[in-house]
Amino acid sequence: MTEKTQTLGFQAEVKQLLQLMIHSLYSNKEIFLRELISNASDALDKLRFVALEQPQLLGQETELQVQVEYDAGAGTITVRDNGIGMTREELISNLGTIAKSGTGEFLQALTGDRKKDAQLIGQFGVGFYSSFIVADRVTVNTRSATTGEGVTWESDGQGEFTIGPLERDARGTEVVLHLKDEEKEFANGYRLRALVRKYSDHIAFPVLMRKEGGEQGEFEAVNTATALWTRSRSEIADEEYQEFYKHISHDVQDALSWSHNRVEGKREYTSLLYLPSHAPFDLWNRESPRGLKLYVQRVFIMDHAEQFLPLYLRFLRGIIDSNDLPLNVSRELLQSNPMVDSIRGALTKRALDMLGKLAAEGGKTYQEFWNEFGQVLKEGPVEDPSNAQAVAGLLRFATTHGDDATQDQSLADYLSRMPEGQEFIYYIVADSHQVARNSPQLEGLKKRGIEVLLLSDRIDDWLVTHLGEFEGKQFKDVTRGELGLSALEDEAEKGAREKAEEEHQGVLERLATVLKDKVEAVHASSRLTESPACLVLGEHDMGAQMRRLMEMTGQSAPAALPILEINLKHPLVQRLEAESDDGRFADLSGLLLDQASLAEGRRLEDPAGFVKRLNRLLLELAE
Repeated sequence: MTEKTQTLGFQAEVKQLLQLMIHSLYSNKEIFLRELISNASDALDKLRFVALEQPQLLGQETELQVQVEYDAGAGTITVRDNGIGMTREELISNLGTIAKSGTGEFLQALTGDRKKDAQLIGQFGVGFYSSFIVADRVTVNTRSATTGEGVTWESDGQGEFTIGPLERDARGTEVVLHLKDEEKEFANGYRLRALVRKYSDHIAFPVLMRKEGGEQGEFEAVNTATALWTRSRSEIADEEYQEFYKHISHDVQDALSWSHNRVEGKREYTSLLYLPSHAPFDLWNRESPRGLKLYVQRVFIMDHAEQFLPLYLRFLRGIIDSNDLPLNVSRELLQSNPMVDSIRGALTKRALDMLGKLAAEGGKTYQEFWNEFGQVLKEGPVEDPSNAQAVAGLLRFATTHGDDATQDQSLADYLSRMPEGQEFIYYIVADSHQVARNSPQLEGLKKRGIEVLLLSDRIDDWLVTHLGEFEGKQFKDVTRGELGLSALEDEAEKGAREKAEEEHQGVLERLATVLKDKVEAVHASSRLTESPACLVLGEHDMGAQMRRLMEMTGQSAPAALPILEINLKHPLVQRLEAESDDGRFADLSGLLLDQASLAEGRRLEDPAGFVKRLNRLLLELAE
């Protein structure tokens, strides 16, 4: 071992690269403490493994730990561990060569179960340099557990470092940060404790700090040092799961449900997903922070790792902890990688399974979830076509089934009640539940005992259009085209309908002539039993709700005239058919059209004209 103190240059294109790393690599300056504690944890882990074959290296100091101290007067922060330490050569190699990682080399040397179990974090060799974000000088004092050699290293981060011998009794390493004047706020016990709990709460070793107001040398653990998600599910009580949920989500209420899973084999990771009981205030802000907390070997990496769940599951909370996720060098962003995509797919299925089990249990719990997050889940079939059918099975809709038509029903429930011969899943989209429920287009279907989904959320038209079908049954809009009821119509009904159309062809043609600028055509209706008329869209026309949404956002919807369907048995239609006065016939025809428009929530093009026509007819009746 050389006894001479030397000043050496970093082994890289140095000053520019170092400055780039310090000022550009990290977006959040407070993560320097995370990086240093991670390095200390690595050193402890290395000693733990080496000591399996050389137990004498532990000596009397068997309690492995990290210590964090500060001196507000001197403006310093010290991170100390009693791990494996470094030799002079290791210091030069690890700290004097940028982006060279001793941890990476150590990991490569491990084989079999040792490599699988190693809780090593710092595989990128640059975390240490985050110290220079807050410090204008960094001192590293270390003593190797294997050789007993003591070395000190110091640098101001400007392109050179000083290294020399050091008399040190204790094994391990301490890093002393001499804080910049503008960063001395970090030399504060409360601030450091908060950072430890935020970033390093669940590493495998205790992080100790001096007890505030305690005696000299009196330390206390700041972190929990036990990662709940690494324990077996059978060992964790529900109360512990709920306590951990509140810890990571800052929620004061319990979670509705959770899913805890460990995957082993080619891809190893642990996930713990929680379903909150209520929606956050920013649920509808698709740009708001979302995602899972990401840990690598129990060390906090990201607070909102959005890569692991699709946007329509943005309400879920939880953690994912992986042994070997590909991170970029700053540990702040995930690299694009097939492994990430694979984990995302697996977590999405697990989340949907959790919701599926909750739905299968029935009762009010799933209803509570649906009331809070149902509209967000409806985004799923469009955003995630591969899981569209699984998401569709979780959806709930108001229907015409039973006395209470507001009761949410599943699509599976709907299919179970379909009469023999029904080919479609029928639905209607309106601006409100009440408008949908009272729509005249439902009359014929109700008479036949056919259930209809009542859709009134703004996303619904978009949803069913993209979903297309469920378990082989196509969705059918009752306000669009033919209803497809021929399979349910007997010969007598079919004959009576065709005969009525032939007998009343005159009034149909007369109406079509009077309303030629307002409707595409006039047909006899098979939809109506009580109302005189309704409006129907062409099979491929844009829905009325989607059209209104486009108009509200300043977009022009494709031009399309509706079809007017009339109930030939209704007294008003029969009165219209008998009318010989052309002016009165025009007034009645316009009134019939306006009534049909109002019934489905459309806005009248000429409200004043409607009032005038109505008043004329009322006056005539009064006379």
